[in-house]
Amino acid sequence: MNLTPRLEKIMTVMLKENRVLSVKELADKIGVSKRTVQRELEYLGTGLQEYEIEFVSKTGKGVWLEGSQENKVRLLSDLECTDSFDVSDREERRKRLTLEILKEKGLKKLFYYADQFKVSEATISSDLDAISGWLSGHQLQITRKPGSGIEVEGTEESYRKAIRSFIAENINTQAIRDSYEVDDSFDGMKKIYGTGIGLLLKDDILKRVVSCISSLEDRRVLTLTENSYVGLVLHISIAINRIMQDEYLENSEKLEELPEDEDYELAVKIVEVLEEEFDIDIPDAETAYICLHIKGAKHQNIEWNGTGTVEIKRKELIGLVNDMINTFDSTAAFELKQDEDFIQGLLAHLQPTVIRLVNDMAIVNPVLEDIKATYPDTFEKSRKAALILGNWVGKEVPESEIGFLTIHFGAAQVRLEGRRENIRQVHVGIVCASGIGISRLMLSKLEKVFKERIKMETYGKNDITPYIAGKMDFFVTSIAMTNPDLDIIQVNPLLNGEDVEQIRKKVYEYERIPRKQQEESKFSVEMEEVTILAMQIKTILKEMHLTKVSETIGFEELLIAVSEEMSPYMDRQDLIREDMQQREKIGSQVFAEFGFALIHTRTRGVIKPSFTVYRTQNQKAFEDPYFKGIGVVLVMLLPMDENIKINSEILGFISSTLIEDYDFLMTLSEGDEEEIRSALSKVLRTFFHQYLER
Repeated sequence: MNLTPRLEKIMTVMLKENRVLSVKELADKIGVSKRTVQRELEYLGTGLQEYEIEFVSKTGKGVWLEGSQENKVRLLSDLECTDSFDVSDREERRKRLTLEILKEKGLKKLFYYADQFKVSEATISSDLDAISGWLSGHQLQITRKPGSGIEVEGTEESYRKAIRSFIAENINTQAIRDSYEVDDSFDGMKKIYGTGIGLLLKDDILKRVVSCISSLEDRRVLTLTENSYVGLVLHISIAINRIMQDEYLENSEKLEELPEDEDYELAVKIVEVLEEEFDIDIPDAETAYICLHIKGAKHQNIEWNGTGTVEIKRKELIGLVNDMINTFDSTAAFELKQDEDFIQGLLAHLQPTVIRLVNDMAIVNPVLEDIKATYPDTFEKSRKAALILGNWVGKEVPESEIGFLTIHFGAAQVRLEGRRENIRQVHVGIVCASGIGISRLMLSKLEKVFKERIKMETYGKNDITPYIAGKMDFFVTSIAMTNPDLDIIQVNPLLNGEDVEQIRKKVYEYERIPRKQQEESKFSVEMEEVTILAMQIKTILKEMHLTKVSETIGFEELLIAVSEEMSPYMDRQDLIREDMQQREKIGSQVFAEFGFALIHTRTRGVIKPSFTVYRTQNQKAFEDPYFKGIGVVLVMLLPMDENIKINSEILGFISSTLIEDYDFLMTLSEGDEEEIRSALSKVLRTFFHQYLER
């Protein structure tokens, strides 16, 4: 398959979305113009034939891919494993230039890179200026030599650290994690090499390293955490790659002082299988560095009574932990020290942390920024505790390590607060104009921040009845609301950091307030339900209408007509149409034996229940074979809100009446709008009385 990099992006989006997309929507997702997408799609041609997938485009509807799900998954996998990129993408081109420089130290002319990336030497020169800051941050300097080209200078250790940082910043290493505890038959390396690691490492080094380590079946490898396993594999793979280019680490007194203990013996065993696998000689300095990585790795558990597994005495670490806890929070120190899970977890964490700090071994913390943003107070208190650790080790503790300490201290704080207070889940109402658009975005973000601490529901501005107000502790809204009886926080629709912190304080407050007792008696609650029921019935009768369409209309076209009639907003129209289509896929709703189709679904595209009748203009049968000769289509739509149970009962009663009451069905098939409304009113009156009797 020969696709341009941009067309590969387009195809990837279409496969992941797996639905009909407008060209405009596709262009927005790719970040290019609509015309660019249209031009790229013209070159798609027969490139999909080998996957038995067909590209389909229909004016007024959009574009999509047709084919089996199995073939779509196969195509997506192949696309994600390709290694092409758009050279006009400046940021991506500069990343690739950095990668090329890290592959080998040698002197290169500007023309070499210009030819490789198909750009001018002036462009490459500008790119070099742009990436020089990143390289200097890793103690690598670009030196320009007139007439000769450019060269990057720095120690071999700096080179390897830069390579490791580049991988951590730019390449998804999930595939390496997926290979944890696998045998030699593991074939997932295809995905690894598709992420760009293959451009840094010659041949299939990574796969062979994983195989070598797995073959040892050593307990100390099997108990490594996923991140530590990935770190060890990457360190060894980078080392092998550099050794094969005759680039070696310099020895040092620090390495010579390493005790030949159990960890060193494991490093020697690893080196032995690597030397045999790659047919190379690995010097002692490399063995020592592998040993350091083993010592600095985090394990899923730690053994204090094992023979030689821990060089730092438990008593020494307990003293350090006590000092750190005292500094973190002197008022809560005594209670924190009684938390056995916290103490054991922190002791296990500090053992490899100390080794990393002593030997200047960096660790990547992929969630550091999230930790700092979500737990700012705990992070700052952990920073103070880290000063005690830094003084103890004699090295400054980087923020990546402080982030991991924050997780340990934060979890202990939560447990402590739970023991002190009766913490409960907080009920929060998210309000926007309709209850569908912005409120859903806010809900999604808040769910990620607060998780199970809060229970949220979305509402439109006009949905806040006394019943709803009584259910919620407080409300978060992006629109102006003035109600002195409600506790309301007004926020930016995109929820900036200040907004999240404001909500956090409110959640903290309500977590500690007992859930207010409902003063209403059973009778008053029932009255509230009856009131809601009456309102819903009134809405259905008021909004009910008869729409006449051409007998030539197709089923898909009818769904478009329904969605456009139900909402003036395009995003809601898409939701309505998609939900109707999904419901139809579950099982056809065309009942030829009864002479009607009943299209019913729950959807976030509407904010109130509806019942609509669609008939042909001449009251003849629809011509589309999909309709099987029927002449009337009934559409029932239910909003996804707190009244879903009542709405389902109402529309369910209407559905059953269609089968049981022939006169009602005939009125829907032949009557005018007022006759239909009158018949529907009679049906709903019967339902209302039955509900009251219950």
